[in-house]
Amino acid sequence: MPDYLIDAGVSRFTVRAFAGGLLSGLGHNPVVAIRGFNGDARWDPAAPIQASLRLVVLAASLAVQNDVSDKDRREMERGMQDEVLEIGRYPEIVFESTGVSAVQGSGPIRVKIDGNLTLHGVTRPQSLPAQLAPMGDTLRASGEFALRQTDFRIKLASVAGGTLKIKDELKFTFDIVARRKSE
Repeated sequence: MPDYLIDAGVSRFTVRAFAGGLLSGLGHNPVVAIRGFNGDARWDPAAPIQASLRLVVLAASLAVQNDVSDKDRREMERGMQDEVLEIGRYPEIVFESTGVSAVQGSGPIRVKIDGNLTLHGVTRPQSLPAQLAPMGDTLRASGEFALRQTDFRIKLASVAGGTLKIKDELKFTFDIVARRKSE
């Protein structure tokens, strides 16, 4: 079965948080780019059940994308890294697949990648629905999924005495490109 390495340089992976609380109308819905990640995939269209994915995200690589002042960006990133993700204790976020199912039709292949997500020292099952497009020596997977921060014992971020806080559910969007390993 061919092995592929994730190419983070051409891939895109973001997370969107949503403001809540009394002052949510004044707050931002932060969009965070996940810049540092790597991993590998196995895929053979003749045997999709044998497919696998391992993805490792460097927690320190998350960067706020919103149009905010440099001071606000630094403060948001510091809070996310130090208080929310606690990157000193939990430097990596890891997803390892446990099973893959695929539905092939015309166009991209619809896959559901079941696995275990380790985030903030907690490992939980997570499913990733995706559209998979094999093209020669390249695999491209795109999709979105949600998770709740409290499922991973993450303290929800808040400011202004809790009148502005981040909601529990986060939405992730990905467009990941992987290239066949050279033999």
